[in-house]
Amino acid sequence: MTTDAARARYDAALAIARAAGETALGYFNARDDLVIEQKSGAQDLVSQADREVELLIRARIAEAFPEDGVIGEEHDPVPSRSGYVWVVDPIDGTSPFLNGQPNWCVSIGVRGPEGLVVGVIEAPVLRETYAALAGQGAMVNGRRLRVDPTALLGSANIGFGATQKTPAAEAAAFVHGLYREGGVLFRNGSGALMLAYVAAGRLAGYYDPGLNAWDCYAGLLLVREAGGVAEYLGSDDMLTGGLLYSGTPAVVADLRRLADESRRG
Repeated sequence: MTTDAARARYDAALAIARAAGETALGYFNARDDLVIEQKSGAQDLVSQADREVELLIRARIAEAFPEDGVIGEEHDPVPSRSGYVWVVDPIDGTSPFLNGQPNWCVSIGVRGPEGLVVGVIEAPVLRETYAALAGQGAMVNGRRLRVDPTALLGSANIGFGATQKTPAAEAAAFVHGLYREGGVLFRNGSGALMLAYVAAGRLAGYYDPGLNAWDCYAGLLLVREAGGVAEYLGSDDMLTGGLLYSGTPAVVADLRRLADESRRG
């Protein structure tokens, strides 16, 4: 059952994501002037755009729901006094963003006392808005999304989110197993968008060996509301990443098995 509180946050998340997307798009069109910093590795980057867009999102949340908590990638957490926590990634896919690729997005998820209740992913260059409200289904640009319940590992490409943080042998073993069983790898640099693509039926599944909550909370709800399975093994405090599997039950079972095999070597 959808509560009035969840519905209010859904409406707000849509408006905030669109405003954030417009601001991010302005930075994208002027990206040659951005200040860029390297975080943990050569492809783990943050820009002035990430930080400024997250500040915009936080300001809008504080104005509309001052008792709500916020967890984001670029700034310190804000504790919740209402039972609702917004989990945001201002630009998921910073590397594609900085390299002029269209596959980046704003990701906003909301967790309430009853679990995940809102998921919105705004992809400005692609002109797509993905949105889910718990119990009400998932949409993209007003069109309902539905995961094909008959999809198997080889039905469509499989998203794989390994970065340079994943041991090379483990990543290679997973890819070897995937191709051995008829799957084909897909990667676009945005975990949020790959989850959205699972919800839209563009990918048969998606596996990530180490995703953060802000990358996936919106997408988790999209997949579940589209009739798929999305399992995330990150920490309850949402500050420590973890494994993610998504797709149909059959695809998730195969991804879990292949991932287990890859970690055993």
